Amino acid sequence: MDTRVTNEQLREGYRITVYGVFVNVGLTAVKFVLGFLGRSQALVADAVHSLSDLITDAVVMVGLAAGRRQADDRHHFGHGRMETMAAAFVAVALAVVAVYIGMTAAASIYRHDTNQPSWIALAGAALSILTKEILFQATARVGRRIRSKAVVANAWHHRSDAFSSIAVLLGVGAACIRPDWHILDAYAALLVSVFILKQGISLFLDSFKEFTDTAPEPQVLERINGCICKVKEVINVHDLKVRTSADMIQMQVHIVVDRKLTVAEGHRVAKEVENCLFSDLDNLLEVVVHVDPSPDEKEPKS
Repeated sequence: MDTRVTNEQLREGYRITVYGVFVNVGLTAVKFVLGFLGRSQALVADAVHSLSDLITDAVVMVGLAAGRRQADDRHHFGHGRMETMAAAFVAVALAVVAVYIGMTAAASIYRHDTNQPSWIALAGAALSILTKEILFQATARVGRRIRSKAVVANAWHHRSDAFSSIAVLLGVGAACIRPDWHILDAYAALLVSVFILKQGISLFLDSFKEFTDTAPEPQVLERINGCICKVKEVINVHDLKVRTSADMIQMQVHIVVDRKLTVAEGHRVAKEVENCLFSDLDNLLEVVVHVDPSPDEKEPKS
């Protein structure tokens, strides 16, 4: 992989993550203050969620730096798993925050000790929705462009904050309109926890697939096979093995060619297969093509 491109990707990933740090610092402070002044348990819970973003931002920056380092003598396949670990940590952090918020809200509902929120809490929720959705769009766009699972995971962390703020807005708004509905503030906090937990589980499962070298979806494998078979000298394809690391594909494949081809000609065919795959798959990191001689020169191409 081109080191210059990798360094530019690192800078882009760092830049958007640092923006997120400043946004999260500001939002955490604003939501804590408005949550206490507005007596909204849901908004304070939402502030805790924003505080957790600061931790995951730091983890993403460390994971991005480690995961995009080049292969070395001790890590022959690169350091992509480190980035996957960072994404998994983000997912676990989301789940822990969700359980904490959910348990706190459920306890308040059970004890009926909820407060009557005021209109000032709505301002914090509205500000959070707007700010975090903008941050999600910007972070997700960068994550997809540099193909960073950790940055994309962090983007969804931002969006889960926006979703939770929507629940806060609805719960606090309803409680302000009808004071006897003040318990809806606690129910909004409970709903926030469900949103966060769902996203955390989803992100963790994606990371787990990478840890266990799960193959891509069938349509990706079909696309790979189709690309290889477009090279006219390829008679057959077998032993295709594909895995992902930090959202980048690593694969090896055996191709069957006419046994009468010279070693140089077989090497040329393998290079044509590689070139086809690299041009067709924009997230292909590495491919190893093994060339096998055909057992029968009249064997039909499959």
